[in-house]
Amino acid sequence: MGRWTLRTLMVGIWLMAACGPRPTSEGPRPPTPTMPPPLAVDERAATPTPLPPPTPTVHAAETMEEFPPDVNPLTGLRVPDPSVLNRRPLAIKISNYPPVVRPQSGVDLADIVFEHYAEGGVTRFTAIYLSQDAEPVGSVRSARLIDLEIPAMFKAILAYSGASAGVNARIRASDFIERALSPDFGVGAPVFWRIPREGVALEHTLFTSTRRLWAEATRRGINGRQDLRGMVFAEQPPAGGRPVSTLIIPYRVEPVTWRYDPGSGRWLRWTAGQPHMDALTGRQLSAANVVVVYAHHQTTDIVEDRLGSLSIEIQIWGSGRVQVFRDGRMFEGQWQRFRREDMLRFVDANGKPIPLKPGNTWFQMAPLDMQAQFSP
Repeated sequence: MGRWTLRTLMVGIWLMAACGPRPTSEGPRPPTPTMPPPLAVDERAATPTPLPPPTPTVHAAETMEEFPPDVNPLTGLRVPDPSVLNRRPLAIKISNYPPVVRPQSGVDLADIVFEHYAEGGVTRFTAIYLSQDAEPVGSVRSARLIDLEIPAMFKAILAYSGASAGVNARIRASDFIERALSPDFGVGAPVFWRIPREGVALEHTLFTSTRRLWAEATRRGINGRQDLRGMVFAEQPPAGGRPVSTLIIPYRVEPVTWRYDPGSGRWLRWTAGQPHMDALTGRQLSAANVVVVYAHHQTTDIVEDRLGSLSIEIQIWGSGRVQVFRDGRMFEGQWQRFRREDMLRFVDANGKPIPLKPGNTWFQMAPLDMQAQFSP
């Protein structure tokens, strides 16, 4: 694309990602159909349960290299059934507000989760699935401008409930339009369906499943193994770093807290002061890596809701500041993404890759004026 050629030429003068908003094109938004509820959400009580033992790992890449055929390139973990890697990643849009949508279903089984501001100071998730199946997943909500970048990075299918007219226009004009699955584009049951719950508004009742999405992708001829090189993993953390036991992401409406659990070697998640649970697995959400990505948040002219809230473009191209949290330590560095098809890459002050711990990763997208808070 033209804008990516220009960005590549300008890499040498970029210190932070600061590109302006892309052109918008407004159009009518089709109504979102109501789906029949063939499944029921797991309503297990949101009580913290012990974490399973860490998954054994065998791959420890020091540089970006060819992954063995049975290693998930999004986690660095060996998978018991290598055939699961012969499919295209899924990027599923999942609600995180209001609190009634929690506990969500299936987030615990994602390989990667992006958490980002939507508008009004609340956050939303884009969860990436490759190695594990989850059913149901949701609740599924509408896409945002950051979802123009994530499918390019992961060669992913984008599954979402709909979008504002301005965002949908950009998705229609994107290079992954054939991989956009949404009721807005005529994809209904059985891929998406409603699971009504008393006291929960209709827009928070749409669900999907990885199995049904991959089946639809196969039917459309868009499934299959992708070249997903780019992430760097190592079993042992790099030298240095700063000891951290508690990390707080001060999102405006609901700050997020991660606490390191030395027994499991994982970060446990709290939201609004409560353990953040998963309705499908019954476990508290956790991560091998928590990565705080500081990027320019550009307010656009796209109206997202009836209150007149404007869409935010999170500019994850070029480079910027990053903090990588793994193994109870924090490593400062720079994130880089110079081509549209690139994943986020993390390097230290000497340009050496900062490897992630094998396992799942949460990307916490933060505005440039936000400062993560942490303590030893």
